[in-house]
Formats: sequence, C-alpha cells, structure tokens
Amino acid sequence: MTKPAAGVLAAAVAAALPVLAFAAEKPRARDLGVPFEGTPGAVNAITDVKGVEVGHSTIVKGEGKLVVGQGPVRTGVTAVLPRGKSLADPVFAGWFSLNGNGEMTGTTWLEESGFLEGPVMITNTHSVGVVRDAVIAWRVKNGPPDASGYWWSLPVVAETYDGWLNDVNGFHVKAENAFEALSSATSGRVAEGNVGGGTGMVCHEFKGGIGTSSRVLEAKEGGYTVGVLVQCNYGLRSQLRIAGVPVGLEIPKPVDPKDDESGSIIIVVATDAPLLPHQMKRLARRAALGIGRTGSVAGNGSGDIFIAFSTANTGAWDPKGTRSLTMLPNDRMGPLFTATVQATEESVVNALVAAETMVGIDGHKVEALPHDRLREVLRKYNRLLR
Repeated sequence: MTKPAAGVLAAAVAAALPVLAFAAEKPRARDLGVPFEGTPGAVNAITDVKGVEVGHSTIVKGEGKLVVGQGPVRTGVTAVLPRGKSLADPVFAGWFSLNGNGEMTGTTWLEESGFLEGPVMITNTHSVGVVRDAVIAWRVKNGPPDASGYWWSLPVVAETYDGWLNDVNGFHVKAENAFEALSSATSGRVAEGNVGGGTGMVCHEFKGGIGTSSRVLEAKEGGYTVGVLVQCNYGLRSQLRIAGVPVGLEIPKPVDPKDDESGSIIIVVATDAPLLPHQMKRLARRAALGIGRTGSVAGNGSGDIFIAFSTANTGAWDPKGTRSLTMLPNDRMGPLFTATVQATEESVVNALVAAETMVGIDGHKVEALPHDRLREVLRKYNRLLR
C-alpha cells in the first residue's frame, strides 16, 4: 500500500479536525446524569426545528487591568435564523417581557405585524446598535427588497450585560462579528457556554452563556418540535435549582455573595407547529416558567425578554391576493406549553454545564459549575440518573 505524501496526510488530518472536535466535545447536562422530563430531538437543540440555524462570533482578547477600548475582551454575537439564510419568507412570531430591564429591538413592529422578518441576534448591552446596523447591511446584500420595492428593516437584536468580565464600554463588537455569526450559522449541533453573545455572561453566580435544548411531542399530540436557545446572565447562587435540587445552597459561593438579583436572560423559542402570532406570544410567556424551575425570580435589575416563532405557514407574508393559513386550536397547545417549559429549563442547565471558568477585566474570575459537585449534590437528593 502506498503511503500518502506528508502534505496529503496533513490536509486529511486538518479536514478531520471539526469531526474530532465534536467527538471530543464536553458533556452536556444529560451526560452528567441530570434528569429532565420530555423527549428531546436528534441533537437536543433549537436546530431540531427544521430550517433553524445558529451561528456565533466569539471575541476573547487580552488579560489583566481594564483599559477601556483595549480590553480585556470577553464578548461576541449569536445569530438565530428561522429559515436559514433565506430572507424572503418571514415567520409568525410573538414576544414577551417578564421584566424589562433590558433591550430587544424590533419588537414594536413584530407586535404590530405578527411577523419576524429576519434573524434574532443576541450580543452585549452596549453593542446592540452596531449589530442592528450590521443586520440591515447583511439583509440588503443578501436578500431582495420588500414587496413594495423598498429596502428597509427593523431587526430584532437583544442583549445581556457582560461588564463584569468584558470591556463593555470599549465597543469591541464590530459589524464583521455580526456578519460572522450570520454567515457561520448552521443546523445540527450548537456550541454552548462561553461562545457568541454568551462569552462573558454569568448565571446564578457561576459562569453562564449560551444553552439550548428541544422537545418532540408524541404523535398523538401532533409530533411537533419545540426548540429553545438561551443567553443566560441572571440569578443568585442561592436561588439555583437543578432538577428540583437546591444546588446553589449546596455549592455556596465562598466570598462576596450578591444580595440582589441582576443580569438578564434572552430566550428564543422555535417550533414547527402551525401557530398564529397571538399563539406565539402565549408560547413565549411559558419560557418564564422554565427559568422559574431553575430559581429565577425575575429580579428588578434583570431583563427577562423572550421571543417565539413558528416555521409553519410558509408564504404567509406574500402580499398578493389572500393567504390560506393553518392554525393549531388553542385547546391543543398544552403539550407545546409543556415542551417550552421543559426545554427552557434544560437550556439553562446546559449553558451552566458547558461554560468554563473565565478570568476577565481586572482579574475578575467567575468559576464554572463543577460537574463532580453537581453530581454529588444530585446523588445526595436521589436525583442522579446514573
């Protein structure tokens, strides 16, 4: 057998690296034995809803003392695309604010029209503007004008605050980071933890960030899929509950516990169930019950803002003639509510499990949730699956 040339072998190894990286990726909450209700989809992610894609742009630079404009930088952008790169077919959507100390742009038109016309972008508090403008530029370049022939857009861009770890006033997120998140968006498995908009986030005083999960309904319930993605940056250590267990009390913070809940969480809910805009708002509200399971009380300083969309009813946006729509009756929405609550809860725990300890500005350090201690606590309360 002829041996391949060194260059050919190197190229083959390089090509295999993405596959190897996935094979060696760190465990998720279920892998640690955390019990959850419901049946997840193929990759247990928002991308289990057919057509949905997710992309990230992660910025980690520098260390040491904060010098505004120079770093250290621990931030990024996350993009959720309801129909992938296709921009010609907006989706029915609704949104809900559990506590409004935060921002999600584009929601007044979403409320008025009932449509989400582009991606959902998530970043840090002081980068909403640049990401919003970048999405407009991306849409102009990659999609057609609207039916009237005009180029205009009111993008949906949401935020949580990463100023404990990141030089948030240095404005390090640029248009090219939004472009990277959009262009890199794919279906399949979704990177979690310290990635994209979640790079510098803190959740229940552990390292937080991006998390995702999904649920598939039984055939008798329609067989629909619900997927959730969170950027979690909220909560006190003492509040944290996982699988009903007071994990935060069992793993107390050794120094300087916070007195008041602050931070925020952005939640994106996707489904292929045929729901109309008022029903999407109903679904978005149920995400609140999911974070309630993990211990959130939606404190005064927290921005808890949720958006939900349906990939069903393709072509509903077409302005010509009349549209024939399919709607699931309200009386059949119960299983979708349950799926949303379950997937939201698991998404938060997946974010905590995936996140890694991070040191940011001025040496601020946020520890990751320790996997071994989590398993010990769950075992103590007879909640560990294995």
